[in-house]
Amino acid sequence: MRDTAKRGNAEKKTMADVSCPANGKRASESRKEDDGSFPVKIQGAGVDAFELQVNGFWLVQDTILTLLGREEVAPRTSLSLALSGVTLDPMAELQDVKGFKAGVTLRLVEESYSPRSAQAHLARVQEMLRAAGPQDALIEGRSPSVLNTLTQTSAPPTLHSFKNRRANIKAEQTSEAPPPPAYILPGVSELPPLTTLLPTNTHSEAPSYILDLSLSCWNPPPGFRKLQGDFLYIRVHTLEGKQCEITSCPRGFYLNRSTLDVFDPRPAPSTPVCHCLTDLLSNISPQFKHNFSLLRHRPSLPAEEVLSTPHRTLSWLGISSLHSHKSSFRGRLGLEQGLSTQAPDWNKELQAARDLPQRSLEERLQRDRALLQVNSAFVWAVAQAAEKVVDGFVEPINGSCDDPAFLLGGVFLSMPTHSEEWLGGERGHRAAQRLELRGVQVYSDLEGDLQNLHTIPTALADYRGVRLSAQGLAPGLQGPEQAEVPNGLLYGFSAGPLENPARRKLLELLAQSAKALALQRHVVLGPTGHQLPLFTSVDAQGILGADGRYYLLDVYRTMPADANFLEEGGDGVETEHEEGKEEHFPRRYPHVLCRLRPELVKAFVQHKHAQFTKRVKELMEESGGVDECIKAGDSRSTDAVRGACKDVGSISHIIFEMRFNPNIFSPGVQFPSSESDAVALQKRLLKEAASFIINDQIPAFMNDCVQGSDVPMDGATLRQALHQKGINLRYLGHLILTISQSNLKHQLRHITRLAFAEIVVRCAQRFFNGYIQGVETSNLSAAASHFLCCLLVPNFSSAANGEESKKRSRRRGRGGGGASDSTAWSALSGNELWSVICQDAQETYRLKEGLGSNMDYLVEQYGLQKISLLREICLKTGIQLRLREYVLDNRNKAPISPDDVLNILPVIKHITMTTTDATRMFQAAQHSLQKGLLEQAYEQLKEASYLFGRVCDDLHPEACHCLSLLAKVAYLQGHAAEARSVQLRVVVISERVLGFDHPNTIQQYVLLAVYLFAGGETALAQRCLYRAKVLLLTVHGADHPYTAVIDASLGLVLQGEQSLRYIQNALKLNGSFRGETDLTTALTHHLLAQRLCVTGDYRGGMNHEKEAHSIFQDKWGENHPQTKCSSDFLRNITQQAVRVERSIRQGGVELSDTLPESLVPSLDTTLEQLALVNGILKTSYSTRIMEFKEKLKERKAAEEAEKTKSESSESINENEASEPQASNGEVTGDATSNGEQTKEAADASEKSDHSNMNGEIESHMHNRDCGTQNKSDDEEHRSDISKCVPTESQSKSSCIMLSSNEAQSESAVVNGKECVVSEGDLEKRVETE
Repeated sequence: MRDTAKRGNAEKKTMADVSCPANGKRASESRKEDDGSFPVKIQGAGVDAFELQVNGFWLVQDTILTLLGREEVAPRTSLSLALSGVTLDPMAELQDVKGFKAGVTLRLVEESYSPRSAQAHLARVQEMLRAAGPQDALIEGRSPSVLNTLTQTSAPPTLHSFKNRRANIKAEQTSEAPPPPAYILPGVSELPPLTTLLPTNTHSEAPSYILDLSLSCWNPPPGFRKLQGDFLYIRVHTLEGKQCEITSCPRGFYLNRSTLDVFDPRPAPSTPVCHCLTDLLSNISPQFKHNFSLLRHRPSLPAEEVLSTPHRTLSWLGISSLHSHKSSFRGRLGLEQGLSTQAPDWNKELQAARDLPQRSLEERLQRDRALLQVNSAFVWAVAQAAEKVVDGFVEPINGSCDDPAFLLGGVFLSMPTHSEEWLGGERGHRAAQRLELRGVQVYSDLEGDLQNLHTIPTALADYRGVRLSAQGLAPGLQGPEQAEVPNGLLYGFSAGPLENPARRKLLELLAQSAKALALQRHVVLGPTGHQLPLFTSVDAQGILGADGRYYLLDVYRTMPADANFLEEGGDGVETEHEEGKEEHFPRRYPHVLCRLRPELVKAFVQHKHAQFTKRVKELMEESGGVDECIKAGDSRSTDAVRGACKDVGSISHIIFEMRFNPNIFSPGVQFPSSESDAVALQKRLLKEAASFIINDQIPAFMNDCVQGSDVPMDGATLRQALHQKGINLRYLGHLILTISQSNLKHQLRHITRLAFAEIVVRCAQRFFNGYIQGVETSNLSAAASHFLCCLLVPNFSSAANGEESKKRSRRRGRGGGGASDSTAWSALSGNELWSVICQDAQETYRLKEGLGSNMDYLVEQYGLQKISLLREICLKTGIQLRLREYVLDNRNKAPISPDDVLNILPVIKHITMTTTDATRMFQAAQHSLQKGLLEQAYEQLKEASYLFGRVCDDLHPEACHCLSLLAKVAYLQGHAAEARSVQLRVVVISERVLGFDHPNTIQQYVLLAVYLFAGGETALAQRCLYRAKVLLLTVHGADHPYTAVIDASLGLVLQGEQSLRYIQNALKLNGSFRGETDLTTALTHHLLAQRLCVTGDYRGGMNHEKEAHSIFQDKWGENHPQTKCSSDFLRNITQQAVRVERSIRQGGVELSDTLPESLVPSLDTTLEQLALVNGILKTSYSTRIMEFKEKLKERKAAEEAEKTKSESSESINENEASEPQASNGEVTGDATSNGEQTKEAADASEKSDHSNMNGEIESHMHNRDCGTQNKSDDEEHRSDISKCVPTESQSKSSCIMLSSNEAQSESAVVNGKECVVSEGDLEKRVETE
């Protein structure tokens, strides 16, 4: 597997390099010289000669695997490379081969087959013949890419029309933009049809090549034929109706004389022996030859559409495979058994990848890629093993029915049925499994020498209500022959006193890891009463494996305890009780494993450090001042530090150091009396951390949601936003209560809606786990559909559905006469299910208001959508439904039938492998953006995207965010075509990696629409916005802050009455969610005022511009340039209204049909406004910097005026002295030029173009890439000066968009990250201007 990972690295790496130019000028192009990349010529083995770009450090086997992936070579296998007639060593590097240089010709040489390589060749052929169809992803339960359907306007394309799809999107569009569908219009209560979410038929079916390809009935070859080289016999049924028998031998494949009735393995007359099976099939069948030629010459798709994703992204909707299931010939060829005889040792593979060298960038990239590939393959193996185990295809290896354990595909799976009561029963055990996975992730992320502390590959699989804990096989312990290492256990609560070099090394690693994870070294009482020093929880065990590596096991209590959730009577934190507020902590929780998240620990340490710094300053001020204490160098500064350390709870008395004891508040753990002070301090810190969640993090999360920094749309993004703040989901009830008692209740109603939905889904999932386990396999679809009906339909009656299921079972001949409890699942009613959910919600989340009597209460009270809840529960449980319309309000008929449940898929939780260098470069680019260095950030983003491509082929969430940011920066620099090209890739990656309806995909569609509109592709831009609106309406509903972003974008792209409707709805939503005095609302007022003026409604335009002017005046005052610009625009509207009114009274109606240029939005203005609305540009203001710049401008203007006056007087004197006229002419020309510039500046100050508004409006609305957020000041210096202050440069550019030469000097905000420049740079730049 290690070699496979390494070889796959070279193959996919080359594919990434080939597909990279979509990024524009990729870093790989500029680095080929440094990487030793050069072309070579490939020929031989019946392949047309072609050129291949290789790297000198590649192994020969890497090059061969790269060649096998090329269209010119596929599906040939068993090839070697030769140079000058000498076969190359597969393990040699190309640069070490004698005579190897750029431009050399390498020959492909056909090697003899072995039985296994012959089977591998058959697998390659069947994989190629089974061309990936458009519905394959849906049939397999994976999220598909839907972007290509938006580029098609008529019949499905042929193979040739599909070529260069991305380059020719513009030409494929219809001449007129499609009108918006009725179901996405503002104010429409009808939900979009589900059939619009996914395509039902986007491509014509791939042509058939053969009717059948299977193993012959004459297999296995008899002994005398084995001795003559026969491996196996294959039967082929061609499209012409001919049935043939083929023999596989070491030299290749040939046609024999056997038939269905007669065995004659002799070669058929005049038949060739072909090394590749497809060559032989082409000789046998002309139709195969023709269709296979089309397949070979089909256009290659981009890598992000072809390569498989590292992990399966579930799709909750699919299509029925009844008529679309295609035979892959794989099972009929016996390939399932033949190629998987040896199970991999996943732990060995993972540790071997971790031990790869990291000395150079190339080595680190190969290591990261190997780790990602091994982890991805392990997760796929876990999913397959979980299905087979739960479905009953595997017997337990321990023969126990109580706690069965299974071994399949190298994966060890445990399924405990008797959970320990002290953990909290089954819920406690599931929490322990989840926390174990989190602990493995924490230790896996450690860098440097701490990578010598290993963990076992771990994943969790939830399938059919059963949670399986999956691990790689643990290495054997060091043998007992080493007496100093008894049983290999070196560290743990039961390890006992032991001293040897191996233990000392392990303790050294644990001490370093404890420092990195902010864990405190502490002492507990051991089983025999002796004192035992620990760096982890008491459960953790450290062993020395037989492979010589140190392993840490049982890390589920690595993080410290949450003092808000303890046993009743526990020594937890007591929150202050407010008037009428019954919420209090600590409280009891259904299990005892409530631990703090790593994000919370990090945030709390930063919080305490801020307190420490503030306290040191206060103590120094009390001792005579900070400067005096520092200069004196006496004990006052030391005393201040010591006092601050004591006040904030630092475990050190001389420096700030914050660490936590993971065994505090753990039941059954005893500490010696000597540790009483340390234990008391730790309890104090954990109580403060618990209070920090309630008093700081939850209010901070609410504030971010109000400001638009976090825009959760579904349960997944809500969980992500909460976890980034370190808030566990057990605080959902407290979050709802806090919102309901705040003055932000109305603005945060979408968060309340999502929180209620998440509570219902999680409680329903817990019930579903036990409900579905007792169902017979023949009734799984009926039971799943019945459960969904009980959840979504109030007072659902189970009688009709139960009778129908029994009839179905009898028709099938199974289940009709079974046990009496075989249909016990059908006795569940909607009222019973809702009662269980309400009880669980009360016990777990302490909901004060309750969930009502049924689902309709949440729909009416909080605006929850049933279709959104259906999506959430399907994604949680792995249920896949048929793509059709569901009427969920029909109480007389079951809205979901058993036939609608297409599949139940395993939901896998796994660790994520880091992409170290790519992530660091991405973060460096973000920092450059914050400093306003756009050109530098642009290069860093290209480099980061190249590194991501090398490691994960861009099929990674963080790579998606990086490319999205690259598109934004390219757009800011004026490279709209490059932004469009990159964003097309981003949408496809987001659809495949995160989900076709994931909130990030919605945001990426809107950004793509902006770039398409900038390139003149209006129709396609509108279709992208329509799809984004459809997805949002399905995922959440119309009542969401991001709906205002989409509607405002639609209002800017559309024209006429439709434009007004969308902007009016955006204004309504912004006023509701952001507040009537928010700057985003002011921007929308201004947009609406512009559109009203275009339609001739000047009175309405004046009213809305007055609202915008009022907000600016309240925010910044009367003399602020923003307010002045608004006043100018308002004055222009008023003047035009007066002119029109006067013209109408005088009978001259022609004037009413003409608008001044200042009131007509230009294309550049519309693009600026789109960028502002979508957060590509986000302007904010610093009055101090603005005033500073104005003074510089005034000073420079005065100097220019003085200089002009001086030159004029000199020219007059020279003229009087009879100097040459040429000089006078030059001076006159200069004076005239200056006069024209002054006149232009004056005209610009009087004529207030509507685009002046765009740069001065602060827009907090933005498309947020999931997982990346920053807040700082940005482009205040550009817009104020170039727009509102008349200067010489104003007449040259009135556009807020950053041009290419301004990109580095000017600031902007990309992806919500504001870029700031220093005052020194600002002054220097202004003086240069």
